[in-house]
Amino acid sequence: MTSRSMPGTDLAATIVKATAERAAEFERLTGTKPCLATVIVGDDPASVTYVKMKRNRCAKAGITSRHVPLPEETTTEQLVAAVRELSEDPSVHGILLQHPVPAHIDERAAFEAIAPGKDVDGVTMHSFAAMSFGEPGFASCTPGGIMRLLEDYGVEPSGKHAVVIGRSPILGKPAAMLLLAKDATVTVCHSRTRDLPSIVRTADIVVAAVGKPEFVKGDWIKPGAVVIDAGYNEGNVGDVAYAEALPHASLITPVPGGVGPTTIALLLEQTVTAAFAAS
Repeated sequence: MTSRSMPGTDLAATIVKATAERAAEFERLTGTKPCLATVIVGDDPASVTYVKMKRNRCAKAGITSRHVPLPEETTTEQLVAAVRELSEDPSVHGILLQHPVPAHIDERAAFEAIAPGKDVDGVTMHSFAAMSFGEPGFASCTPGGIMRLLEDYGVEPSGKHAVVIGRSPILGKPAAMLLLAKDATVTVCHSRTRDLPSIVRTADIVVAAVGKPEFVKGDWIKPGAVVIDAGYNEGNVGDVAYAEALPHASLITPVPGGVGPTTIALLLEQTVTAAFAAS
């Protein structure tokens, strides 16, 4: 069996190019650029790097980026107030709250302060419900990017068994809902799942989203399975032991360069969509 790496860089470039063209059209029609507000609490190095990267990508796509840094000691009430102010600002079209926030903050309360029409990262309960019921709305960007990757590589989820490892509300759960919407049979695994390797070995599509470096071993992978590694850990490694899994998988995303680029591309695309919807 021939294994293939499944990078997302080319797909992301295509999405960003089309997004830049739409952003230019929006500016031509309205005289203003689409605007994404990025909110970050504290100075976690990884989060600071991610936000900087997203702001740089915004500039390349013709999107204005408004940076809203808040101190580590910000309270839930203060963060919610800041997010609500952005939600009410007509010059802001999309809001990204960088997560995780510090432990003393109620992250869910902060997410829910984002107006549904500006939830371009797909983190609110409204967006999750829209994904689950197939209604209009914004997809969670990493799960949405995963679905675009599968489509781009000709992977048809219908009738296949997809195993999602991880149940976070902004990655594992929405990924499961989007796969279910494409008629996959979906199993969601988590920290209490018994005999996890045996379950993963039954999967035609594996989505690893556990946040643990090289957690999924190569001998867990069914021959010919498609492996999507949605993890990113210190040392530039994902949640899958890539070298071990490569001989077993038909397609496997690298880390970095796999899911990450499509995540950011989808964020930009949804920001421009939100701008047009609000105009």
